[in-house]
Amino acid sequence: ANGDYLAPTVRARRGETVLLNVTNETSETTTLHWHGMHVPARMDGGPHSMVPPGTTWSPTWTIDQPAATLWFHPHPHGRTAEQIYRGLAGLFIIDDPSADPGGLPDSYGVDDIPLIVQDKSFTPTGELDFAAGETTAVGFVGDTIVVNGAIGAYLDAAHERIRLRLLNASTARVYRFAIADDRPFSVIASDGGLLAEPVTTTSVQLSPAERAEIVVDLRPGETTALVSHTPDLGARVDAARIFGGGTFDVLQIRAADQLEPAPDLPGTTATLPAADRGSANGARSFVLGGRIINGRLMDMGRIDEVVTVDTTEVWSVTNQSSLPHNFHVHDGQFRVLSIDGSPPPGELAGWKDTVYVAPTTTVEMLVRFETYTDPTFPYMYHCHLTVHEDQGMMGQFVVVEPGTDPALVSAPMDAMHSGIDAGAEPTPASG
Repeated sequence: ANGDYLAPTVRARRGETVLLNVTNETSETTTLHWHGMHVPARMDGGPHSMVPPGTTWSPTWTIDQPAATLWFHPHPHGRTAEQIYRGLAGLFIIDDPSADPGGLPDSYGVDDIPLIVQDKSFTPTGELDFAAGETTAVGFVGDTIVVNGAIGAYLDAAHERIRLRLLNASTARVYRFAIADDRPFSVIASDGGLLAEPVTTTSVQLSPAERAEIVVDLRPGETTALVSHTPDLGARVDAARIFGGGTFDVLQIRAADQLEPAPDLPGTTATLPAADRGSANGARSFVLGGRIINGRLMDMGRIDEVVTVDTTEVWSVTNQSSLPHNFHVHDGQFRVLSIDGSPPPGELAGWKDTVYVAPTTTVEMLVRFETYTDPTFPYMYHCHLTVHEDQGMMGQFVVVEPGTDPALVSAPMDAMHSGIDAGAEPTPASG
């Protein structure tokens, strides 16, 4: 990803047409998925869009969604966890100056800080340890925290108010982020963009692939830290046994003796449409159990759901297993309607593309399908604990015009999963 570890941040404005040349210089067939992006299926970078070694894939689309902190990562069926663990990931930030509420820290790398948080384990010689957590129920669980590719990361802050764009890019670990002294901070954005208003809290929990933007007030001359407390995974899950208990440092924050002043945060940060259950045209149910969804393992040759463009649906996701899971939907963002019948907390009330689903819990979400149709090329929905995804906890859906039947046309896939020569040319990008 333009280097040995992690990719440069991609930044674009709403309304801009982007063309991204993805050249695979590794020895493995891979993909690149634009996580959280509203994008045509053939540009989405799922497991049907394989890029063999030495070839280039050039997706293009026009960005049409709110300002947000998105990301990109590989998505080859069966090897997603390992490739993310190796460091194939990066941020994709969307800006929308026309909807900027003002008053938010926005100087990138100065008071607006991207944080890609991962856990790793290393061998005695300093190599990545790929055996770490292989036998756990959730996959890789490392003993070392890495932030933006650095161990022991720290931030020299020169402003009294800083914005941290948090991405949980771990393959399994759930973080409950807080400041070391548990001071309150403001959550201003979730996966898909700004919340309607800042939410004051002392911690925010992110499962793999979830994002949050938080604003933290600092005092001159202090040294504090962004930490993670033991997460709340639900009554049936012993988080301390899976991830280790207690609190650990994620990022040390060193405030200068004199800090640049900051304006007050705006009371309203975005105008969001109502999450109206009554607007739904239909409903679907998804049951998570073990490594399956609705009783079936992932099949690259099977379309599991067919949805009609320009419709809104209520998707109900129930975790029937004793394991932690989450649920990610490709092709944009959704709104959480309820968690076990109760309204979502404020930090989950905005745009989301990934949501944690605790054991014996049901999450309802309002999903809108618009703009793009393709009866032959699917999007994915899956658990984003990526070992679960790799083991088959994933399904496929297509978005079609009214009255159109799906007709799956397989693109070149990894030979390990399809029997197709991995050296074949990737499917050409089309607008």
